[in-house]
Amino acid sequence: MIVALGCDHAGYPLKGRVARAIEESGHEVLDCGAYALDPEDDYPDFARAVGLAIIERRAERGLLVCGSGVGVAVAACKLPNVRAAMAHDTFSARQGVEDDDLNVLALGARVIGPELAAEVVRAFLSARFSGAERHARRSAKIDALERDTRAGVFDAREAGS
Repeated sequence: MIVALGCDHAGYPLKGRVARAIEESGHEVLDCGAYALDPEDDYPDFARAVGLAIIERRAERGLLVCGSGVGVAVAACKLPNVRAAMAHDTFSARQGVEDDDLNVLALGARVIGPELAAEVVRAFLSARFSGAERHARRSAKIDALERDTRAGVFDAREAGS
């Protein structure tokens, strides 16, 4: 599998270990930057690059690294067909794929150590969506939320607002 990898300056110190974990798991890295440590770069740019690799089917999964993992996850989720979440433990990384069809994992380089990050990456990459009826039903509802929102037909009153 091809895995898109992106990080900002805060994630840059962890990028090499994450790339090695991807390769050690038998997968290929599609490097979406940062290519050098630049304190002026912005994490949404790398979330966009990884998300586009997913959307354009140049990669099946994505990994994003920033300082906390939160910013890149939020930014990536703004892109259609991208299901990103931050996880700093193997259970959440695996379960996110198996139950929620997660395709982008976000990590925080200021939160997680390099060896635990590698374990979390391995759990994420080895997991597969279960396809269980309840998970497929929920996944379809998430897809509908995205379609309705993009089409401008979302009624905030339906959400209890």
